[in-house]
Amino acid sequence: MDQDQTAVVDAADVLVAAFGRHDTEAYFAAFAPDASFIFHNHPERLASREAYRVLWKDWETSLGFKVLDCRSSDRDVRIFGDMAIFTHRVGTRAMFSGEAVTSDERETIVFRKDGESGQWLAIHEHLSTMPGA
Repeated sequence: MDQDQTAVVDAADVLVAAFGRHDTEAYFAAFAPDASFIFHNHPERLASREAYRVLWKDWETSLGFKVLDCRSSDRDVRIFGDMAIFTHRVGTRAMFSGEAVTSDERETIVFRKDGESGQWLAIHEHLSTMPGA
């Protein structure tokens, strides 16, 4: 694994760990402000980090949403200049309406390397269910 691949995996680890702790500040800091999101359980594409943050707050308020744990496996990273595609399988336990729910999903996260800081930030996330899950 080269230096950029390692840096992208590290950035993904920070993002997944923050999500798994329900650490919203650290989680959303892993995304660029112009990031977009597509989730299988939401009917519309979210066109910014702020749009996702608003939806997240709504889930917390209306559904009692809280992430309990998140695990990443079957990982792959592909580098294309200052862009990277990270794919993985995601196992999540979360609370919804007082009930613990487990999900088995796969996810693609596109990262962009910041030219000034060299930091890899997520600019797109696409979450889908695992076939048969």
